Amino acid sequence: MRRAGRPLLQIPGPTNVPERVLRALAAPTVDHRGPAFEALSVELLAALAPVFRCRGPIVIFPSSGTGAWEAALVNVCAPGERVLMAETGHFASQWWKLAQRLGLDAELLPGDWRSPAEPDGVAARLAADREHAIRAVCVVHNETSSGVVSDVAAIRRAIDAADHPALLLVDTVSSLASLPYDHDGWGVDVTVAASQKGLMLPPGLGFNAIGPRALEVAATRSGPLGYWAWAPVIEANRTGRYPYTPATNLFYGLREALRLLEEEGLENVFARHARHAAATRAALAAWGLEAVCRDPAHASAALTAAFVPDGHDADAFRKRVLERYGMALGNGLGRFTGRVFRIGHLGDFDDLMLAGTLAGVEMGLDLAGIPRTGSGVAAALESLSSASA
Repeated sequence: MRRAGRPLLQIPGPTNVPERVLRALAAPTVDHRGPAFEALSVELLAALAPVFRCRGPIVIFPSSGTGAWEAALVNVCAPGERVLMAETGHFASQWWKLAQRLGLDAELLPGDWRSPAEPDGVAARLAADREHAIRAVCVVHNETSSGVVSDVAAIRRAIDAADHPALLLVDTVSSLASLPYDHDGWGVDVTVAASQKGLMLPPGLGFNAIGPRALEVAATRSGPLGYWAWAPVIEANRTGRYPYTPATNLFYGLREALRLLEEEGLENVFARHARHAAATRAALAAWGLEAVCRDPAHASAALTAAFVPDGHDADAFRKRVLERYGMALGNGLGRFTGRVFRIGHLGDFDDLMLAGTLAGVEMGLDLAGIPRTGSGVAAALESLSSASA
């Protein structure tokens, strides 16, 4: 039987694609070696710079975020070289596993998946690396599995305090264009991103924003490079071209998405995300549910992850919500499987959409027999009203 109304996609990405972006994606396919597409490429690379806050080259791959992870690693590290990776959650762990599969000596700095990367731990490990064997430090800015944000600038200061030459590689897949980020100002060497979250596009584009030190290291890296090599892309981009067939229609969507961000203003985008996150945390508190992020100071503005009480199954709850109300919530990943559900509140999202999302969660809690201590919807509306006053 058909369900009336529009399905609600409230996972932490892929996010809802705005109508203007959908229309742009439907443009006729053009010659990717013709002058119109070349002009579009040049325009996009310039428009991306203030989003990353990066003066260096930004490489766009036809890929997922995982492809962008790999590109970041293989351009600055050769097989056998060591990287230090902060374990902040499922996606940080997945990046570490990818590094191992690439033949890197990938060392995991342990974490509890509920806390940010620890600058003191990074500093101590680098101080012990007197031979400077560690080539790079890898950190996930916004851990999508837990809703925990790490202080990237503090990690950079820790690397500098240890007087260590390690590069800083940062995953912003679920934070770019949703949370404040400053590639140049924070001293990041490679920023990894993807299209399907704050940039409000379907999956299919991966990004590497590259600083000068990373370019220098890449130029001296030993061993062959193939598809993920930066140098051929950067060279071809000088005239708006690519050394392979780019995702042409996604470029048209990206141009429209960047226009939407510019029209709203990035600072307003960040403030909107912060307001929605605060309202969602107010809802959790009213329901009596525990957030995965231990310290509210490090809570994400892009998503909120919550534990269900002992004796209840988060996936069974999510299934009931999807079947009854047509709303998809994010599942728990890795060690959080069955224990956690995640609410995405990023991308093209407003107050009424958040209110509807939280109403769906509240009705779903009752439907699944999960106890709550109060109305999270009422608490969230109070939070939104206070923030708008």
